[in-house]
Amino acid sequence: MLLAIPAAGVLALIYAAATSYWIKGRDAGNERMKNIALQIQRGAMAFLRAEYSVLLGFVALVAFGLYMLNRAEPTSDPLVALSFVAGAIASGVAGFFGMRVATQANVRTAAAARTGLPPALQIAFRGGAVMGMSVVGLALLGLGSLFWFYLGQFQVDVAGLDQPINSFRFSKVINVLAGFSMGASSIALFARVGGGIYTKAADVGADLVGKVEAGIPEDHFLNPATIADNVGDNVGDVAGMGADLFESYVGSIIGAMILGAIAVHGGFEAALLPLILAAVGIVVSIIGTVVVRTKEGGNPQHALDAGAFGSAAVMLGLSYFIIDYFVKMAGPGGIQFAEFDGPLQTLHLFYPMVIGLVAGVAIGLVTSHYCSKNKGPVNGIVEQSKTGAATNLIAGIGVGFQSTAIPIILIAGAIYVANLYAGLYGIALAALGMLSTTGIQLAVDAYGPISDNAGGIAEMSGLPSKVRERTDNLDAVGNTTAAIGKGFAIASAALAALSLFAAYRKLALGETDIILTDPEVLIGLLVGGMLPFLFSAMAMKAVGDAAMDMIQEVRRQFKDIPVLREALTLVARAEEEERELTEEEDAQVLEAGKKTEVEKCVAISTQASLKRMVMPGVLAIGAPLVIGWWSPFALGGLLAGTLTSGVMLAIFMSNAGGAWDNAKKQVEEQKKSLEKNTGKGSERHKAAVIGDTVGDPFKDTAGPSLNILIKLMTIVAVVIAPHINPDKEQVAEAARQLEAQLQQADGAKAGDAKAADQPKAEQANES
Repeated sequence: MLLAIPAAGVLALIYAAATSYWIKGRDAGNERMKNIALQIQRGAMAFLRAEYSVLLGFVALVAFGLYMLNRAEPTSDPLVALSFVAGAIASGVAGFFGMRVATQANVRTAAAARTGLPPALQIAFRGGAVMGMSVVGLALLGLGSLFWFYLGQFQVDVAGLDQPINSFRFSKVINVLAGFSMGASSIALFARVGGGIYTKAADVGADLVGKVEAGIPEDHFLNPATIADNVGDNVGDVAGMGADLFESYVGSIIGAMILGAIAVHGGFEAALLPLILAAVGIVVSIIGTVVVRTKEGGNPQHALDAGAFGSAAVMLGLSYFIIDYFVKMAGPGGIQFAEFDGPLQTLHLFYPMVIGLVAGVAIGLVTSHYCSKNKGPVNGIVEQSKTGAATNLIAGIGVGFQSTAIPIILIAGAIYVANLYAGLYGIALAALGMLSTTGIQLAVDAYGPISDNAGGIAEMSGLPSKVRERTDNLDAVGNTTAAIGKGFAIASAALAALSLFAAYRKLALGETDIILTDPEVLIGLLVGGMLPFLFSAMAMKAVGDAAMDMIQEVRRQFKDIPVLREALTLVARAEEEERELTEEEDAQVLEAGKKTEVEKCVAISTQASLKRMVMPGVLAIGAPLVIGWWSPFALGGLLAGTLTSGVMLAIFMSNAGGAWDNAKKQVEEQKKSLEKNTGKGSERHKAAVIGDTVGDPFKDTAGPSLNILIKLMTIVAVVIAPHINPDKEQVAEAARQLEAQLQQADGAKAGDAKAADQPKAEQANES
């Protein structure tokens, strides 16, 4: 059964490889489309190589520190460094493969949109599916292989976990395996922050100067920041998002395994259950991808919902039978935890899975309500945009604040119900329930930026307006799916972080409670509550500084390149008159487009993101280390404070940004009328664009990164917990005694075996 886990990972990778090969065989369009796509791909891969070069030194340094720290720790092992490196590499490789295919799928989606909506949807979604299956495949391949290896390395007898020595060794296996989650979280934070800075610096610069000042359409090839913007969609929304969900997926599994391993009976079954559920989730996700298809004129949202929600429903049904099997496999004593009087039955573990999934879907629907076009919150922002940018911003901030209420209540309800039925282990299962079909969830999420890129390529290539309408249709759905995905990510982050927090308390403090009135705890709580704001400030300031450089560069090119300036006037006039360019004008504009210096804009985003992504990462890893070495109780307060403020700030930022984005799109869909102040080019539109540019770093840089901050700080605390335990000397002595007893027992067995063999040897000699 253990080998079924990495086997499921291999199956996902085979699917990803086959789908990638299929995408590569699709038509990539005309030469102009291919050239634009090649520029985007080269920029994206160049950034990823530069980013990974920076992270290589970081991974080596942390791995060395973990190795040295755990050399003499009885409850852990230097192999935690191997787990860390494996997690970091797996996360990086998933991002690399996902982004490579995404930069191939974007142009093929645009080319397919020339013939209809169904083939374009199919290519965009399958491009996202490669990202999704790469993430879950590499996660389970890494976790499953390391788990199998460590069980043998530490000589764990899984049938005898009721014996203290085997229980001790099994807990050591889980502690060492936690390094995999730390590696994944570290890479995810840098990828999310770095990619977010890159994409939003380019996006803000392109929108403000191109759309507001010059009056040209979004993604127009005369805008030198457009290529950087499209590169950013890949490095931020594909590679960054993939790394984000990779660490969420791994973190939820590790959290459930750590809490399952402390069961007084059935610990092995409780720790193995999350891995098997994840393995089955891969198969269900692969089947779910077949369902996603639509007809010409159909709604892509319905097709995506059928795949994602259908897979979740099937997974929920299968989960009951899987849980029932593991409960029976645990034997007459079942799966039992010290906090309950008797063993947990199948329904005790199934209900948390159900409540986790239901809460995740509900939070996604609430998020969709606050962020979708033609719904009350977005309509309110559109209405208030008619009086300028100030009222647009006030309305958007109000929507963001209001949108935190229902998700927080749903998360609290999920925690209550899950804890009621299965304690802290139930909370971990609730998080796993949200992420059990991550393969198809991420496919739906990654579909969004691929569609966005396809629209940009269609615009820059001068394809007919019908093609752009189809790609805009796909893109609009992508914005909603991204918002729902972020809702899932935030909710699962809260539950996964809470389960890891419980694991930290067990490893660092044993049965000792964390008392709120303890001054050390209160200090940690206040500092922890502040950290998400400081972290967000770093990310927002980085985007603002880089965007200033981008805006100045685009303005310079518009001013200093004569043919470009003349072409901008032609395009702006055609937009104002709502007509197509004449053949002569089109030829002049095309020639001017060759003079744009796109490489300078790409360089600005690349340098800004690489330079400014380091400090937020140092803050996330350094804060728990510093506070933890001072006081393990203060570290408990720090984690609680970060979790509380971080979750609410993440919801606020993600939903406010999503609402601003779709308010802008809703204004752009209005009939243009300067008298009624509607449509593109109106004062309402300019206000909406400004709101969208403010919301961009909210929803795509700071907001999503907070999920990772919460979990990274918690997993760092879990990894260092054995070293800061106030009773670590007693724990270490007890561990040494257990090992000594086992060695004596092994020696006695060897002596008995030798004594039993001696008469046989003597008898053989006599013969």
